Amino acid sequence: MAQVHLLGSLPKVKRNIEKRAAGKDPAVIAEAKKFGEMYWDGPREYGYGGYKYDGRWRSVARDIIAHFDLKPSMRVLDIGCGKGFLVKDLMLECPGLEVFGLDISRYAILNAPPELAGRLHLGSADDLPFADGAFDCVLSINALHNLPHPRVITALREIQRLSPHKSFIQVDAYLTQEQKELFESWVLTAEFYDFPEGWYDAFAKAGYTGDWDWTIVE
Repeated sequence: MAQVHLLGSLPKVKRNIEKRAAGKDPAVIAEAKKFGEMYWDGPREYGYGGYKYDGRWRSVARDIIAHFDLKPSMRVLDIGCGKGFLVKDLMLECPGLEVFGLDISRYAILNAPPELAGRLHLGSADDLPFADGAFDCVLSINALHNLPHPRVITALREIQRLSPHKSFIQVDAYLTQEQKELFESWVLTAEFYDFPEGWYDAFAKAGYTGDWDWTIVE
């Protein structure tokens, strides 16, 4: 169990914090939490502002494959896969790797690359429709924090159940009060977020033994 910067190769995104903060109102937040078209492909104040495949996850896929020593025929699950871009890139970087995704957004799954048909499942991180030990590795990147605290604990237990030995999550956190205030001016969908100590407590309660990292708004 270790903190690992597996997303370190992703291009840095410049966030317009002031514009997001000014545009946040209950209606915008409610729409964003539907995780539908507005969240993925609507105006930036509702979420991604257009989420298109551009290959940027390929370097992350290479780092994940190397870190977990993934090989063809091994099974990997990406929880909160969105449109499945990481699923696609993992298979491109390791032909023969059996990669699947799960997301709560029907819109995202229906707008995934066509070659992922049958690999992406509709569902929630705290109720995974797979057998114990079904995967050699489970990933969840910037998804679990969209659940309230009790469901985060359940989701961590579910990850542990599916892959007891290899897993990685990345979640919203902050290291200082200033970072906390900046994050809260930006966030739309997260339900549970905390300083690292709060996340470590959640890991302990869930018996989570996998790797992790933080997403920190800067």
